[in-house]
Amino acid sequence: MDIAINLSLLAFGFILLIKGADILVNGASSLAKRFNVSDIAIGLTIVAMGTSAPELVINMISGYQPDEDMNGIIFGNIIGSNIFNLFLILGIAGIIYPITVQKNSLWKEVPYSLLVTFVLFLLLNDKLFRDVDQNSASVWDGVILLVMFLIFLTYIFLNMKRTGEIDEVEDIKIYSNIKTTLMIAGGIAGLGIGGKFIVDSAVEISEMIGIDKKLVGLTILAAGTSLPELATTAVAAFHKKSDIAVGNIVGSNIFNILLVLGMTAASHGPLIYDETLNTDLYLVMIGTFMLFIFMFTFNKYKLDRSEGAVYLIGFIAYMVYLLMREGIINPIF
Repeated sequence: MDIAINLSLLAFGFILLIKGADILVNGASSLAKRFNVSDIAIGLTIVAMGTSAPELVINMISGYQPDEDMNGIIFGNIIGSNIFNLFLILGIAGIIYPITVQKNSLWKEVPYSLLVTFVLFLLLNDKLFRDVDQNSASVWDGVILLVMFLIFLTYIFLNMKRTGEIDEVEDIKIYSNIKTTLMIAGGIAGLGIGGKFIVDSAVEISEMIGIDKKLVGLTILAAGTSLPELATTAVAAFHKKSDIAVGNIVGSNIFNILLVLGMTAASHGPLIYDETLNTDLYLVMIGTFMLFIFMFTFNKYKLDRSEGAVYLIGFIAYMVYLLMREGIINPIF
């Protein structure tokens, strides 16, 4: 199949995937509202998990493939998405408008995100920490991540109950029974069909141009599945709702590792892990730690435009390094 056709199918798949996630969230929120589920519970579960739905669908579809090389897409998609979230999206948001971070997020959620990434590093590097021949994410590793996810959900729920911060889900609409059913069914169909188009097209493209599947996960798929976070964060920054911007990024990174990778490993494990990705995992940890450090430089508890620019420059440097590492471009020295 021609590469142009595959690129078109890839783009169409992302449209279906992202639109499907949006429709599913709206339909499911309407259904939950009909059963008198509180806004806080809807925001914590349906709405919050909606932004991680694209990564989850792509990983679950990839996990069903018999080819072990697909594991590169699974890990590359998650690690790459978190890098995009931190360095590209947070960088853009910080440049649009200086971002204020609540003390609660700074001292609890950002460190938990760093802890989660470090735990993932420990779980994946079996050769380094255990006497085995292969690195992998086992079923039990997936269970550990899901337990940590439940702990995080409990913390968020208790925190939202305490503060009453449910502004993001105040405008939940209740649709008719027929429309709600069609939205849920259509959203699921969009996610499934879009995800299949994306995975199949990405694999075809990687084979056509001869690049590693993990590079496809770290770049093309990571960029596409980060589009919901980019849209949400950019809009929040434009409207000067900085708490939403930072919370969206940190929360999404935690959801990606604990929920998406946890579910993928628990259902499809063991997933073979390429230790080359450790460098990319280090970058996620560095980017998360930078967010913590930036809160104490220049304006306290703020990500200034200059610090946003540092993130953006870091992202460009990472992209260049990635292409050099995979042999796509040659070093200039």
